Formats: sequence, structure tokens, C-alpha cells
Amino acid sequence: MDSAETQPERPRATIATGTGRYADPWHPFPETSACIAAALRDDGWNVTIDDDVDHALARLDGVDLLVVNAGDPWRHGDVELEHFADPVADAGLTAAIARGIGIVAVHASLSTLRDHPAWREAIGGEWEPGRSWHPPIADAHVRVVDADHPVTEGMPGIDVFDERYSDLAVDDGARVLAEHDVDGTAHAAVWVREQPTRAVVSSLGHDARAYDSPEHVALIQRAARWAARV
Repeated sequence: MDSAETQPERPRATIATGTGRYADPWHPFPETSACIAAALRDDGWNVTIDDDVDHALARLDGVDLLVVNAGDPWRHGDVELEHFADPVADAGLTAAIARGIGIVAVHASLSTLRDHPAWREAIGGEWEPGRSWHPPIADAHVRVVDADHPVTEGMPGIDVFDERYSDLAVDDGARVLAEHDVDGTAHAAVWVREQPTRAVVSSLGHDARAYDSPEHVALIQRAARWAARV
């Protein structure tokens, strides 16, 4: 029998990477997307990196997992919602969420896709301008506070060199799995949602150094499998 017939088809992941209006001066999105892709490929995924976010959102048919690693398209100031909305991309994202595509949102994706309401609903939180902030990038420990969830089961914590996003807006329907502390105050770092689709949000992943952490890589791999029901 042909070996191709005996091998199960690998699940498909698309990584939407920040370039153009989804790029910013602080985050090396192509570099970190390559790290995410390597982690997923090592775990058996067929991965496509798309450096055109709108193109990626418009072409999600047959894709099991959407990873968004992109910046804030509104960072240059307030604009009307309709100004940036790509109707084909919006329709693609909305349809993918409705059919149950898995989502992994990393780091700056908490402030992206602001012109796509379905995104904000799916991830259950955001970087809120005027409220959210981060201390200087440094070595950090992220504590697992819910070890009963498949994403964090048996994982005591994550030691990582990263930015610690703080005072994020997190919806009541989100289940917080991990936190970090700044000056004695706990801040949500990783959470999940199951409605309207399975989504894992990780505030980690500023640059490639964050992916030197084996615990962080394992988190991404587990998040992808859980979100996409693999």
C-alpha cells in the first residue's frame, strides 16, 4: 500500500503575519511567525505563513487553525471602523469562526483586527489603549493558575524572556489559565474561550527570544491542538 494512503492528513494552520498596516516598529512579526511555524511543524502541522493579513483571512476554507501574529492597524490614530475593513477578509473570518475554526492569538494580536468585530468577540479580550501597559522586557515567570485545562495540564509555569502585557481587558466569559505578577499585582497572561469558537489567547511572544523557552513552545503546541480539536 502506498505510504501516502496510510498517513493521516496533517491538520492545516495559517499564520497571519503583520506587514504593511499590520506591522509596527516594535515587533519582528516575520521572525516570531517563523518560530511559531517551527513549533507547529514539529508537532505535525501543515503550516502556511501569510504575510498579508487580509489575504489570509479571506482564504480560510479548509484551514483548521488560524494563528494571528500582527499589530494594530489603528496605531496612527482614531479612524472610522469602515475605513480599514476589507469586506472579503471580514466575510472570510466571520465564516471561519462560524464553522468552528480554532484560533490562537499571540501577543500584539490583542490589539489587531480592530475593524473585525468577530475577532474581538472570539478572543474575549484586548489591549485597551489608555489602560493596558507593560513593564520593560525582561526575564519573567508566568504562573499557571488553572492546571485542569488541557492547554496547561501538568504545566507549573513558563519561564520566558518577554514583555508582560498588563491590565488587559479580559471578558467575563474567558477562562484565565496563567498569570504574571507586577509589583504584587496579578495580571492575566493566557486565557481561553469556547464561544463562538475555541480560542486561546497568549500575551507572550514579543520577539524570538520568547520562543527560546521550551515551556512557551509547549504552550503554543498545546494551544493549537486544543483550539483546533486535533
